[in-house]
Amino acid sequence: MSETPAAVHPSRAQLRLRSIAWALGAGVAALALGLPLGLEAGLRAGGCGFFYGLLAFHLQRVDPDDSHLQAGLVGAVCGIHSLGLPPVASWPADQPLAAALVTVAPAVMMGLLRAWLPLIGAAFLLHGTQRALPALRP
Repeated sequence: MSETPAAVHPSRAQLRLRSIAWALGAGVAALALGLPLGLEAGLRAGGCGFFYGLLAFHLQRVDPDDSHLQAGLVGAVCGIHSLGLPPVASWPADQPLAAALVTVAPAVMMGLLRAWLPLIGAAFLLHGTQRALPALRP
């Protein structure tokens, strides 16, 4: 049984729809996973998830077998998301460096973990859905 040319090479309109589906899927997943942390956290995660979905779709088209690039993309989006966050804890300037790090590090790590979990979860959901529904693949 041979595949039709449309199944082998989707049209630009089909690729645009799939790209939008990936972006919306990742955005909604990140929003849903971020909402328990608060409305602002959910909206930030949803926005980052949307852009992650767009980038992930196009990266998947370019090199579908490079998991290092995909993991790097998740890390890059998490990093960009972190840059937009307000400070998690103020730096205790009156303490020596080591004591200040011990004071601030737990709050910063928990803040980053809370910010990153919705995006990481959205990435897992997006790529898991891609495996379950091959029609969404680029």
